[in-house]
Amino acid sequence: DRSRSPVAAAASSRASSTVTLPADSNQALGIAQYAKDFIGGKYGDDVDDHVWQRIEQFHTDSVMCGISALALKTNAPTVLREEALAYHDSNGATVFGSGAKCAPEKAICANASAVREWDSNGTVFGYNPNIPGHTAGEFGHNDFYPVVMAAAQVTGNIDGKTALKAMICLDEIRGRLAEVFSLKSYKIDHVVHGAIASAAVYGALLGASAEEIESAIGMTIAHYVPFRAIRAGKQLSDSKGASAAISTEAAVLSMRRAMRGFIGPRDIFRNPEAIFRFFEPTTGTTASKDNVDITLGNKVRWGVGPSPFNLVLSHSGSDFAVCGMHFKLGLYEHQSAGALEAIISALVHNPDFAAGGLEAINNINIVAYEPAYGIIG
Repeated sequence: DRSRSPVAAAASSRASSTVTLPADSNQALGIAQYAKDFIGGKYGDDVDDHVWQRIEQFHTDSVMCGISALALKTNAPTVLREEALAYHDSNGATVFGSGAKCAPEKAICANASAVREWDSNGTVFGYNPNIPGHTAGEFGHNDFYPVVMAAAQVTGNIDGKTALKAMICLDEIRGRLAEVFSLKSYKIDHVVHGAIASAAVYGALLGASAEEIESAIGMTIAHYVPFRAIRAGKQLSDSKGASAAISTEAAVLSMRRAMRGFIGPRDIFRNPEAIFRFFEPTTGTTASKDNVDITLGNKVRWGVGPSPFNLVLSHSGSDFAVCGMHFKLGLYEHQSAGALEAIISALVHNPDFAAGGLEAINNINIVAYEPAYGIIG
């Protein structure tokens, strides 16, 4: 149809290759059904070759990051790996470098921690102006592929293509949530979106019902929301690097618990006292990042209402969140903080550098990107 504008044509094409979960729907149940349908093949096999190539690249990159962290005996990955190996489970999953089976959530925690340790694996920036409302700008990283590998080991019947498709699905849920809700604006750590995606994908791979997955997502949000206290101050603790691992451990444990019959909070995205409507109220008051109105007497504010966003998820074509992910080739906050430490150490251990006093130093120039500078403070 030549009468249509390029924008209209793109919107039409997107509509035929996506699922939209409206703000006035049960989005937790919708995410659950999307994961089951996408991984299960309901939408056919119309994922572009470029998408498969990207997920293979990012998965390989993440595994190399994890193996490197363990080879150099970094602290958190080593501690969590040893912890996982203490939780024997003949029907479980393995940690990097061992054939011993352990509890799947523990194996996932250990492997995700290793993948994340260097802070060098893939990054999304949560900004997609091509989809209305998808410009919230939350960060996120692909720390969560061990969820898929663990599910494959637990079931024993997931082939390589299905595993890659599940990774695409996990990145899609995580990446699109990053586009519609900025966790960092409310001092919540960005790993929450990955935890939601982890519960959905792990459940879908293990054959959980949509209602069980919804229950696990509800538990994850109601019980296990990490705030950015792990990043506050000048010390970079193990908690910062292992945040995704620990949150995903909780999400997978919630999924396993739901499959045993535990019923968690349902319809969590429309729950007025869960993080989404708590921080961005949709009834009774104006949503504001500068002033969160928590007046308990405002019955409308705490009543029935939609979530703060529509959520668009791709199932076909080339417009998947993983295709907007970036390899980390520059200096981020860990490396930037390391560069600052290197300068200080150089001066301490080489006093000749500053033998002439401060006046003898003409310039110290450390280049870092703006978000890293903001995180370091």
